[in-house]
Amino acid sequence: MADTTITKIDSRTSPTGSEGEKYLASGKNVAMRLWENEQPGEPKEPSARPYETVGYVLKGRAELHIEGQMVVLEQGNSWVVPKGASHTYKILETFSAVEATTPPAQAHGRDEE
Repeated sequence: MADTTITKIDSRTSPTGSEGEKYLASGKNVAMRLWENEQPGEPKEPSARPYETVGYVLKGRAELHIEGQMVVLEQGNSWVVPKGASHTYKILETFSAVEATTPPAQAHGRDEE
């Protein structure tokens, strides 16, 4: 029997989350989302999420503040935010990035915690 679980997602018509993220392909154990043209500004309040996040910077610069540390993210960089780690981002230059979350961030209200 052929696999019928293949899904194609077009980011131009993807659903958008409450923070402006676009939800891309999502499986049972991992999901992708796109942060596109996020503008510079002050960081949001730190949060700790019940999922792990890995990301890749497409363009721009941001600071990732995580558990008392700060790293600058620039085009071509990738990063990890462990499950439960307190973190926030400060956008320095118009920023676009793709993230993968496991388990999927948008499922079961995980993004709202």
